[in-house]
Amino acid sequence: MTASPLVTLDLTGATADDVIAVARHNAQIRIAPQVFEELATVRAHIDALASADTPVYGISTGFGALATRHIAPEDRAKLQRSLIRSHAAGMGEPVEREVVRALMFLRAKTLASGRTGVRPVVLETMVGLLNAGITPVVREYGSLGCSGDLAPLSHCALVLMGEGEATDREGVQRPVPELLAEAGLEPVELAEKEGLALVNGTDGMLGQLLMALADLEELADIADATAAMSVEAQMGTDQVFRAELHEPLRPHPGQGRSAANMYNFLSGSPIVASHCEGDGRVQDAYSLRCSPQVTGAVRDTIAHARLVATRELAAAIDNPVVLPSGEVTSNGNFHGAPVAYVLDFLAIAVADLGSIAERRTDRMLDPARSRDLPAFLADDPGVDSGMMIAQYTQAGLVAENKRLAVPASVDSIPSSAMQEDHVSLGWHAARKLRTAVGNLRRILAIEMLIAGRALDLRKPLQPGPATGAVLELLRTKVAGPGEDRFLSAELEAACELLATGEVHRVLEPHLAK
Repeated sequence: MTASPLVTLDLTGATADDVIAVARHNAQIRIAPQVFEELATVRAHIDALASADTPVYGISTGFGALATRHIAPEDRAKLQRSLIRSHAAGMGEPVEREVVRALMFLRAKTLASGRTGVRPVVLETMVGLLNAGITPVVREYGSLGCSGDLAPLSHCALVLMGEGEATDREGVQRPVPELLAEAGLEPVELAEKEGLALVNGTDGMLGQLLMALADLEELADIADATAAMSVEAQMGTDQVFRAELHEPLRPHPGQGRSAANMYNFLSGSPIVASHCEGDGRVQDAYSLRCSPQVTGAVRDTIAHARLVATRELAAAIDNPVVLPSGEVTSNGNFHGAPVAYVLDFLAIAVADLGSIAERRTDRMLDPARSRDLPAFLADDPGVDSGMMIAQYTQAGLVAENKRLAVPASVDSIPSSAMQEDHVSLGWHAARKLRTAVGNLRRILAIEMLIAGRALDLRKPLQPGPATGAVLELLRTKVAGPGEDRFLSAELEAACELLATGEVHRVLEPHLAK
């Protein structure tokens, strides 16, 4: 068995790779010794303020619209419990395990910064849950993205307290006290400030953004490959992808990279070489010729979103926050607007990338435009329907992604008796992007499957080394042309090749450097 990777939490924060390692690959987490020293130092400031006569928000007062009430010392432990219990108000289906692990790790990253004022035991217990594979059950609805992802994080904090709902490493829901005892963890009785510190952050939306970026960077390469397969299948030219037609003329870096990928993928293609002369067409359709312009724009959108995510990853978000001087002061850094905007921007780019892939697919099925391929790539058109309904499925996914491209961040529903009168809805933007990315993977899998069948129908002409390698891999899971057969299973098998990264690994030697 391969050992789980190890991630160290220190005062410098965490990287995007750390988040992916913990969320998706069950990395174990180690807390650096200097973190404990910093937490103890900062906690002393909180304890001093808690014992003072002057009320301080988040330490000796109520929260949100109830912040005007001074809370007596004997009621403060109850205050923390009440905050978490009342805020764990999510509803709907449980969100994915990797989403919960990402948001927990990101909250642990902020706790480790020393800017929140929690005791070391709170961070140790959060990390202990992650290392033991205990995953709180977080519900789909509840976050408005301001003040941060309150409800999702509260469901996690509730488990730290020994309450709520959680699953074990195998995904089986079991009583929380039983899970904690099995892992050697004690429920935490939260002290002053700690309830807010556990729930006041953009961790849920940021975690989903980081995972979407990891997926989309790979899917952009896949889109270049499926586009190249479609160019071959439709007897298109590779000359429009030459380097001198891109960065020197239109210096968008994403476009240059996608054009270079497609040129590489088509290099050495006997199909492309077969019609270099005697082909009466002047230009290929936009969906073929303009693939680098569209996929490249997606890449540049990813790059912008990555910049925003990197900045947010470097943040220590809490309210109130403990400054290096020891001052505890309120702020508005929990507002999710910066993250919400790029989540919505990515959803627009994802929708358009799927749309152009569907247009390439449709051309291969139409005998009026497919350059002598049989109608719907059927074995016996009329008796067989071939790939007709696969394109219907693809079109349905494209249509859904267009709806999911409607931005969430332009909406706002006031809450907390108008104290929180403008919210980001970043969690909602993250959830719809997550769905859109999954749909895009299916859209590209369908293009790959259909282009692969079209390439087989071009025999004895052969595809190039790169596209041929993808086709060879596809044929290990899905049979080539023939009579109609149960198609859903083949579509799922093709999608699984993308989801597992197998197609991307085949392409890696051919990717532009």
